[in-house]
Formats: sequence, C-alpha cells, structure tokens
Amino acid sequence: MKSFDNFINGRFVPSAGDQRIEVRNPSTGELICNVPDSTQADVESAIAAAEQAQKAWEKEPAASRAKLLRALAARIRQNVEPIARVITEEQGKTLGLARVEVDFTADYLDYMAEWGRRIEGEILESDRPGETIFLFRRPIGVIGGILPWNFPFFLIARKAGPALITGNTIVIKPSEETPHNAVKFCEILQEMNFPPGLINIVHGKGSSTGRALTSSSKIGMISFTGSVDTGSAIMAAAAKNITKLNLELGGKAPAIVMADADIDLSVQAIKASRVINSGQVCNCAERVYVQRKVAAEFAEKLTDAMRSTHYGDPLQDETVEYGPLINEAGFRKVERLVGSALKAGAELRTGGKRSEQAGGYYYEPTVLTGCTQEMDVISQEIFGPVIPIVEVEDLDEAITFANDSDYGLTSSIYTRDLNTALRACQEIRFGETYINRENFEAMQGFHAGWRKSGIGGADGKHGLYEFLQTHIVYMQRS
Repeated sequence: MKSFDNFINGRFVPSAGDQRIEVRNPSTGELICNVPDSTQADVESAIAAAEQAQKAWEKEPAASRAKLLRALAARIRQNVEPIARVITEEQGKTLGLARVEVDFTADYLDYMAEWGRRIEGEILESDRPGETIFLFRRPIGVIGGILPWNFPFFLIARKAGPALITGNTIVIKPSEETPHNAVKFCEILQEMNFPPGLINIVHGKGSSTGRALTSSSKIGMISFTGSVDTGSAIMAAAAKNITKLNLELGGKAPAIVMADADIDLSVQAIKASRVINSGQVCNCAERVYVQRKVAAEFAEKLTDAMRSTHYGDPLQDETVEYGPLINEAGFRKVERLVGSALKAGAELRTGGKRSEQAGGYYYEPTVLTGCTQEMDVISQEIFGPVIPIVEVEDLDEAITFANDSDYGLTSSIYTRDLNTALRACQEIRFGETYINRENFEAMQGFHAGWRKSGIGGADGKHGLYEFLQTHIVYMQRS
C-alpha cells in the first residue's frame, strides 16, 4: 500500500500529526493508499507558503502567469493515461470518462490562460470637474479550495486555474475519498519546477483539515464544491472572518418531457445524463416530469434503455457505461430513497437493488414510475443511477413541480416548440437550462446555482471574476 504526503511550498512533506486515512477502490473494496489527516499546523504551513508566494506572483504580468498555465496543461496531456487510471481506481468512473476528465482539465487551464490579456477594469465618469474614476480588479490573496470526489482532477484546475491567472495563490484540500489523483497533479508540478507555494495540497477530513482551512483569517476566499450540509458548515466556519465564499452545492435537476418532444432523443439524453459517473453528478437529470399523453411510451423506452445499460468494474471492462457508487454510505442512500418510493406507491420498472457483482458498490440501473411530488426520491438528491418519473398534465404543472425544490442548479426541457422552450426558460428557476440535450456545461459558460445549490459560480468570464475584488480610485487633476 502506498502512503502519500502533503504538497507544500513545492515539495512533499510529512504531516505534523500521525493520523492516516485509508483509501479503497469502490469497485473491489481493495485498499489503494493512505494519506494524512492533516493538522491545523499542516494547514497553517500551507497557507504561509501560499501567502509568501502570492506577494511576488501578483506582480507578475498576467501574460507570464498564462504561460505557466499553458506549460502545466501541456504536461498534463503527456500523462493522460496514468492519471486516468488513478482516477478510475479510486473513484470508479469509466476509463473513457476519466480520460475525458484529464483532457478537459488541460483544456480548462489553456482556456483560463487566455484570460491573461482579457481581464478588464473600467473608467467611470465623475460628478466633479477634472476628476477621473478608475475601477481596478485586484487579486484576493490566498484562496482555499475544497474538492469533491466525483470529478476530482478537473476540480483542481477549476479552482487553481482562475485563482492563478488572476494573481492569487491557492491551498487545496482534495476529498479524502480520492486523494491519489491530486498527488499525481503535484508530481507534475514538481517535475516541471512549478514555482513553489502557488499551489499547495493538504489532505484530510472536512471536520479537521477542512475546518482549519475555512476558519483561517489568512484565507481570502473559500471555493467549495460538494453537499449542501458541508457548504452550510463551511459558511459557519468562515463567518467569524467574513471570508468570501464561492459554493457549488447539490442539485435536483428536473427534466421536462412535453408531448411534442422527440421521445427517442429525450430518452437517450436523459439516460446519458443519469448514468454518467453512476449518476453521481450534481447536474444530472434527477427527476423527470413527462406529459401524460406520452408518459407510457416514454417510460417504456426509458426502461428498455436503462435495462440494457452495461455496468461493471471499469478497470476490467472498458465497455461499461458506469461503475460503482463511491462508498457504502452513498449506496445506502440510494437504497433508502428507492425503498421509500416503493413503499409510497411507486412502481419499479427495472433495477431497484444491489447488483450481484461481488466486491463493489454497484446499484442496478433503475426506473420508477407512478412517483409523486411528495416522495423523498423526488425532493432529495439521489446521486445514483435511478430515474423517478412523474406524470404531468401540461407545462404549467411541470414548471410548478420543477420549481418546487430547495435546489436550483440545472434543468432541462424536451420539446419541438420554440415558444414552449422560451416560456420554460423564463419561468423555470434554475441557474442552467438545457434544451433537447443532456445536462453538461461548457467551460465558457457560467455554472451557478440558485437557492441551496450555491453562492457565486464557476467558468467563463463571470466565474473568473469571482477570484478578483474591485478597487476604486478617484483621481483629481490638480
């Protein structure tokens, strides 16, 4: 079994404590590696390194920062296969998706590098004669990044890329479920002599390492991706220092299928949006509202599509469409929500139980019909390969049900009618809406949720500016 250390100030260093976290392959249950449950002293050391490095880094021209990000992207592309295999081993996603994740990470760093010459301030008219008002955009300082386990390698870039191009430095805590890919990232930094202190990685649990990071007065902003409960805890920890927060939290994405929709297209897209990464994606279609006129046809075709889904150990079979759930807790949550729906009167069309495959957290692709708005499977995030279907009379009822949620991240609608699509976009209360396609965002967009799905957002111009603060200068001509 491999043991890994933190990465602070450009080198791997052991933790000041002796607590270790074991990491297992969710496909087999086998032990992969262990990492430290970092202490407050470890976190403070990483923050100090980032703070020291940031003083010089913000003085570098943004074009120079961009050059370094491009070099990092190029080095990542040279290591796609070994990184992808590490991601698959510790997280359980298919190798194909893991390769896409690594490639997309490199593309994202290149995209953020493009902003080196595009960050803009403003010149404002003054009320006073002879005065000019300037708005400058300045770095925040040291960013704290806390990552989830479902897209662990990409999320390093999603936080470090915009942080570095804008003149900040960063301390990142990977998920304790998936730390090895972050180690691979740090090995690349070390091999290319990446300037020390710009990116620092500290491993550990949220209750220890995460709390030390979020409660530090030297952190200028916390960027977190994960659950609502953890996001709420981070807000509480950060409140004492009034630390800026950027939170991408949970989702309960509604998919609306109208009677005039291309049923085959909607089935294909909703299935793809549901089984990707075993359904463990915050913007996956989590509930379907289908117009009653086509409900039977849609349910039959979706059931056939889900029943034919090929799943299994992605390291043993590259043709699988999804792998295991991340851990026992995740499996038990899916099991509970499906069981609760069946007790409340839902009909099981396919799946509904643990797979017979030994050793891993595999849940069968599942379709539930006869669901109602009051069921937990409709209101609570599933995070598994399960699709609950609710029949609706018309668009009014579909929009009302869709908006009836604590979450507000992504949504989708399937229709051939432009007016229907435009009305849905005007009335549905979500940060993103996909029309006649699967739920998956673009790096030049803005991935942001409403309500309990988050504060702020990521990607594109607006995501980049989350990592900057404004400085107004009033200049009076003498």
